[in-house]
Amino acid sequence: MTPTEPLTVGAAAQRAVRPPLPVKMVIAGGFGVGKTTTVGAISEIEPLITEAAITEVAAGVDDLSHTPRKTTTTVAMDFGCITIDPTLKLYLFGTPGQDRFGFMWDDIVEGAVGALVIVDTRRLDDCYAAVDYFEHRQIPFAVAINAFDGQVEHALEEVRWALDVAEHVPVIVFDARERGSVRDALLVVLELALARTEG
Repeated sequence: MTPTEPLTVGAAAQRAVRPPLPVKMVIAGGFGVGKTTTVGAISEIEPLITEAAITEVAAGVDDLSHTPRKTTTTVAMDFGCITIDPTLKLYLFGTPGQDRFGFMWDDIVEGAVGALVIVDTRRLDDCYAAVDYFEHRQIPFAVAINAFDGQVEHALEEVRWALDVAEHVPVIVFDARERGSVRDALLVVLELALARTEG
């Protein structure tokens, strides 16, 4: 290179590679609806799971009638992440489902752009608290009916009516065990959050 030639830097070096934007999303719902399964199905890292054995005392408090094979329960939170594209990475925080752990929700939800509220239609009562929580805090959320055994007990509009959620709240069906199904459900929440920031 002669002294008169300009100093050039490669194109790759000129473009500063930015890490994906971190976005926090909450996975919520009642006891045993599939929150831990949802995080585990989609996370690109080994998920952090804070499961503990269900003791006889807990079994007397938590309704196990619809989940008789369930032997553990989340006692703090679940955590996982998924890179949506080179610009966006979702950090997933699953809430504990029992009322007695409700005191942790404010800390878990802080900074979240939205939430996926998972519902088991065999026991809708268990998800009222989660729906109310996000409605009162005006956090965008979608209601996701977990298709246990590939079946949904009620039509989507019946679930909407029973939960008394507004028309702008998506009510969808998904399978917490299937990565693609979980991804599609999370994208519904992400679109809600983006629409709010643009609106």
